[in-house]
Parts: sequence; structure tokens; C-alpha cells
Amino acid sequence: MRREMLVEDDRAVSPVIATVLLLAITVMLSSMVFVMMQGALTTVEKSEPQASVSTRGLSNGFHVVRLASLDQSLDPARLEFQLSPISGQGSMITGFVDDTDVYGVIGSNVSFHDRDAGYSVTKGDYFVIDSKSIGSDDGEWKFKLIDLSSDTLLIDIQLSAIDY
Repeated sequence: MRREMLVEDDRAVSPVIATVLLLAITVMLSSMVFVMMQGALTTVEKSEPQASVSTRGLSNGFHVVRLASLDQSLDPARLEFQLSPISGQGSMITGFVDDTDVYGVIGSNVSFHDRDAGYSVTKGDYFVIDSKSIGSDDGEWKFKLIDLSSDTLLIDIQLSAIDY
């Protein structure tokens, strides 16, 4: 019987390849730790809400101000509306969206209608203003909506004149 000699080779990889592999593993692990911790480093403050509206003066003496876009749901109790004459003649009407004579009420001077009935202000909700009764149908009145939680002016528009 012939004995074969087994040759033992203790070398696995060259030192250059080993160094490159160690560096690659270190970079990957540090990148993973950074990505996991990145969420903890950002602020938890909500951004200010952004809104756009469309306004329409109806021939029956009403204005409809619809929220065409709104990037977050808002609490009606924290939204204040202001309806004021530009010329300064006439009295300003103010209130909150969740007031009992505004939220979902038909026939008041200013009413808010929540389309999804979720007790939140979202895209598609709208205000109905009885412009003929309060005298804002001449195009000389402004409508403002202010978010008090972030102290942001969401809407600042001039109501158009209504042609009867």
C-alpha cells in the first residue's frame, strides 16, 4: 500500500483580500447602524399644515369655500375662522369651526360641512357663507382660517362679488 502524503496548507486567503473584506464588513455594519438610528435623530414636531381652497359665489347669495387640498387632518376645535370687510365698514364675524351654530348647521351665517363626518377638517370639507344676509356679496370681504395649534394662517382669500 502506498501512503499518500497529505499536504497541509495553513494559508486561507491573502492578507490583502482579508483586509478588504474586513473593511467592507465594517462599512456595511456602520451603515446599518446609521440607518436604524436615523429615525431617532429627527424631530417629532409636526409640520405646519398646507391648504388650498376653491371659492364660488352662488346666485342665491351664498359663497362656498371648499378645501381643495389639505395635507393633514385638523381638529375643528383648533380652527378659527374670520370673515371681515376689507373697507372696515361692517362688523367682523369670528368663531371656531366646532361651534354649535357653525359645525354642520344649515341656515346660519357661516356653516361648516364635514363631508366624511369624521369630526376632523380634511380635503373636500367646505364652508357655506350666507353672503346676502351679512352683506359680504359685494366682493369686499375676506375669509381667513387660522390653525391655532400651529399658529398657521391656512386660508386668506377675498370673496368674489355675486351676480344675481
